[in-house]
This record gives sequence, C-alpha cells and structure tokens, in this order.
Amino acid sequence: MKKLLFIFCLCLLSVFSSSSESFKKPAGDDSLIGNRFLTFNAVIRVNQIEVSRDRNVGNDERSLHTPAVVKKYREAIETGFTGARITWAFSWLALHDTTSDYRKIRELVVGYLNKFGDEITFIPGAYFANAYNSYEQVNRDLRDGLAKVSEIVGNGYRPKSVVAGFLSSVNQLYLAEKEGIHVCQGNIWSQYAIDNQDGDGAVSYPFYPSKEHFCKPAQGKDDFIDCINLDGWTVDFLAGRREGFADGFNSRMGVGPIETLDKYGLKTGVEEMIHSTAIHFDKGFKLNGFAWVTNCWEVSLPIDVAGLTKWLSEIKIRWPDVKFITQGEFGLIWRAQYKTNDFDYRFVEKGSGIGGSDKDKEIKWFMNKDFRLALLMNAGGKEAPKVIDFTNYIKPAKEPSEITRSWSLMGDINQKQTRPQDKPVLLKELPVESQTLIKKHYPELFR
Repeated sequence: MKKLLFIFCLCLLSVFSSSSESFKKPAGDDSLIGNRFLTFNAVIRVNQIEVSRDRNVGNDERSLHTPAVVKKYREAIETGFTGARITWAFSWLALHDTTSDYRKIRELVVGYLNKFGDEITFIPGAYFANAYNSYEQVNRDLRDGLAKVSEIVGNGYRPKSVVAGFLSSVNQLYLAEKEGIHVCQGNIWSQYAIDNQDGDGAVSYPFYPSKEHFCKPAQGKDDFIDCINLDGWTVDFLAGRREGFADGFNSRMGVGPIETLDKYGLKTGVEEMIHSTAIHFDKGFKLNGFAWVTNCWEVSLPIDVAGLTKWLSEIKIRWPDVKFITQGEFGLIWRAQYKTNDFDYRFVEKGSGIGGSDKDKEIKWFMNKDFRLALLMNAGGKEAPKVIDFTNYIKPAKEPSEITRSWSLMGDINQKQTRPQDKPVLLKELPVESQTLIKKHYPELFR
C-alpha cells in the first residue's frame, strides 16, 4: 500500500512539474508568456450599490469621495510601485454627478490618464447589474455609460475594457459586437453567499465565455464570445472553497483589502496578500508560463492606503519584473496569445495559516476549456487527495431567465459543498465518464 501511495504522489508531482520548455521565449511588454502581470481596478461611485440609474441600495458615499481622497489613493499606488497603470471605473451616478467634488474628481482622473497612462471606464450596476436589471437595460447602460466616459475624457477616447463585477454572456456579447470592447472584468471567481450576487463556477484566469453562460468557457465557434472574461479579485484558493462566511472565515480572502487589511491589520493583512500573490508569481508562473494577479479597491473604503503601498512595495522588491498595467492592456495581450480557449491553467497552494487558508491543507487546481478540477489533501500527508470540485463545461449551461442573485454554474461537485452531491470523493469514485474526460487531459493523475 505504501508503495502504491508513493507512486501516486510521484504521478501527481509529475503533473505539476511538467517541463515548461514550450513557454520559454523572449519576454517583452507585448508578450504574455514569460511575464508576470498585475492589474488594479479603482471604483468610484456615489451610492454603495447603484442598482439602476435611479435606484440605490445601501449608503450614500458622497462624503467619502473627495479630490483629496482620490489624490492620496493614487499617490499610495505610485509610491508603492512607480510607473503603475491602473483602471478607474466610474458608476453611472459618478459619471453624471454635478457637485463640485465629483467634477474635480473626474478632472483628476483624466489627468492621471494623461500623466500615467491609466484607463478610465464604466461599471454598470455597481458589480451586480444582472441581479437587478434586464439584459436590454444593461446593454443601454453600457452604451450610454461608455459614451459618457468618452465625452468626459475627450479626444475620441475609448476604454479598452469594462469593469462589471458580474456580467452575463448576453451583455458581454453586446460589448464585443456592438461596442467593440473585447475585455471585461465579468466574473468574481468563487463568489457565493457574499454581497448581492452569486457567481461561482468559472475559470480564475482569462477565457472567452460561452453564449450559454458567462462562467462557461466557449466550446467552439458557435458559442464563442470575443470578449476576454476576467476575474475581479485574486483570492486564496483554500479560503475560496468555503461558502460565504462558513466556519467564521471570509471566503473572499486573498489580495482584497476588506478581507485582509481591515480584518487582520497591516502586518498580517499584507502577509496574506503577499501569500495570495505568491501562489501565482512563484509556482503558478512556473506551471503556466505567465502569471496574473488582480485587485479591486473602492475609493470609498475607510481602510488606510498605507497597506496598499506596503503590498505593492513588497511585490516590487520580490518580483521586480512584474508588469503593472491596465486590465484592458492585459486582456488584449492575452487575446493576442490565445485565439481560442486552448489554455491549460494549473495552480498549487499550501495554506498560509491565516483565516480560512488552512496551514495543514494543500489544494491543486486544473482548469481548461472542458472542465475545472480541484484536489484537496493534507499538506505533507500520505492520504490520496479528494475531488472537491469538478465542473464539466462540455455539459449544456443556461443563465437565469429571471431577475435573481443566483448566477452560479454549479458542476457535478462544487467546492462550496452546499449540496449533498458536493461531498468530496476520490478520483476513482467519480463516474466513469468524468474519469475518462479527466484522463484525456491529465492521465498521470490515474497512474
């Protein structure tokens, strides 16, 4: 038995230590392979959740948005990482508010576009447009919001991307075909039972979405949407496997400030942010040939931006080659490399011991066009890993036909373990057809 377990572990290791010779090529600003990328989205709004043009849910945040706050915020980024180019996303009301502060804020950000090369774009529905509006209304908001951005910036400016939190496949198709925008932050990876919309089930790195569901990678020409679907926040994979706040932890913990700096303070908060960053910039870079970390920070958050500077400074020291660019630039670099969904992403994480990032656990993710697969095991243990997520993207999918918060794409087994069928199992306990599909991509897992 010990010999069999040893052989099995060696097979697993071989899957995650495959030669990356094919990735080795000169790294340049326009090259995906061979580079580490960092993107950062700054959200400016008037109300906490602007569910439509004339209806709000949450707190009025006008007093939290001042030119001084915006200046301090941008200075914190430049201090931590000189030369950074970030993406600013304005809500509908923030684009149209006529008060002195918002007029000055818009002028400031246009200045940052000219000075730093930042991107300015629109965020519909304050992350949750489809949870409150029809497809048709979201399309109208996208059309008019983007037009307002162009008007404010002037000189024929057009953003390369849109920030949306979650955005349906119908609306991403509209962006690509009618607005000529081919990059959208359109999914929040693993989000479930937090905030005002659920959307677990997608791939955590860029992909072309299917016309069937925004969480599903397109399977071919017939369901292909030419709009790169990006995650909004890089999360700790071990924390992300939980449902909402299960076990007293926050499943959104990763590089985001609320779950780290606000929860644990500067020292421990930055430690977790760097841990989540390293998952990608260290092992992930070796496995995938490139690496990407992304963050989103509302300007209104009452969190000391010293933590932002500290995180960025440590990134610059530890990974000096990181390219900190706008999400539109990054998405188009990925699009130039991949014309179809022929990606094969792999990730490995051992827990940090902070919050829901269990110190005694190790998780391995496999993500491709056909499925996503997660294996959980005890770190350093001899037990065979168990499947905690298997989402088969070949199966038909369908987005909701009504206004709802429930937009997840739940697979045969889902990491959140909210259904009886989500109980973790061994690979050999999966249905034969599932094992066959996995063997097609990763036969080493069954040797």
